Amino acid sequence: MKHSILFFVIVAALLVSCKDEVLPKPKAMLRLDYPAAEYAKSGSDCVYTFDKNILSEIKESKDCSMVLDYPMMNGSIYLTYKPVQGNLDTLLVDAQKLSYEHVVKADNIAEQPFINQEDGVYGMFYEVSGNAASQSQFYVTDSINHFVTGSLYFYAKPNYDSILPAAMYLQNDIRRIMESLRWKN
Repeated sequence: MKHSILFFVIVAALLVSCKDEVLPKPKAMLRLDYPAAEYAKSGSDCVYTFDKNILSEIKESKDCSMVLDYPMMNGSIYLTYKPVQGNLDTLLVDAQKLSYEHVVKADNIAEQPFINQEDGVYGMFYEVSGNAASQSQFYVTDSINHFVTGSLYFYAKPNYDSILPAAMYLQNDIRRIMESLRWKN
């Protein structure tokens, strides 16, 4: 008799506890924490300097073009230097064309002008949202001698939601590059 009652209680508890209710999971976002950015002057023999994040590894080429590699984010900022030799219009059109090549996959491209009259640095920052190959593009120039373009790329298939935290972190680095860029004369 005791076994029958115990069996009945266990079966009843199992039947009561098994419900077909589906509870929705709360909305959540992947939390990726990156260390606070620390900057140091880029030490190069090029015609320009800027503040770079100490997390990045810099790879220079002979023509003052560079790659700032961010291994922990699986991405890089590519910087390309070109001297201005009566071809400023062509350089500007090429830089803008490069940014707008991403319009096919991008949801939006926001232009943000940059002007630093005191140091002779003028440019444009393009923030690209959506599943484009590059989340940010920019160019800076002194309009007379120097022209630098930059692009942010990740070494992964573009998925805007997944790379958004890293893209925002590196966009801040790009803004710092633009703000701290100085021409050597």
